[in-house]
Amino acid sequence: MKVIQLLDKSHEREQFDCGNEALNQFLKQTARQHIQKGISRTFVLIDCACPREIIGFFTLTLCEIRLQALPQKWAKKYPSLIPGVKLARLAVGTNWQRQRIGGILVVEAMQRALVVAENAGGIGLFVDAKDETAKAYYLRFGFESLDSPLQMFLPLQTIESFFK
Repeated sequence: MKVIQLLDKSHEREQFDCGNEALNQFLKQTARQHIQKGISRTFVLIDCACPREIIGFFTLTLCEIRLQALPQKWAKKYPSLIPGVKLARLAVGTNWQRQRIGGILVVEAMQRALVVAENAGGIGLFVDAKDETAKAYYLRFGFESLDSPLQMFLPLQTIESFFK
């Protein structure tokens, strides 16, 4: 059985490899420090049969977006700074890629963004896609482009309807 947990010392970070050195290094060197300092939260997907191995991970943090960055249909509804949750990082180990693990992680991030919004406010989940391939991936979940082509936004209403 696979479960998602907050990253802690028991997880084997050094063996993780997603094929992207910046993401690997974040997990190995920075993610736990950010948790301890309250900067962000990194969640890992593990298999209970091998609970130290990290299959994939995602990092969430809070963010504020300027009104001008939103698509026009959303911009008319909000003040100049808008709160949200940011999917700051998403990675799947090379041995687990192309097995829909990324989708599991995105859906979990959506659920957690919904909880944050219900408890503290926010209009949705934001992400900066690393390239056009990643952008196409996020579009499949209903993310919309912002003023910068690789900045994307998943409205709270879309997240809510996804879980109904």
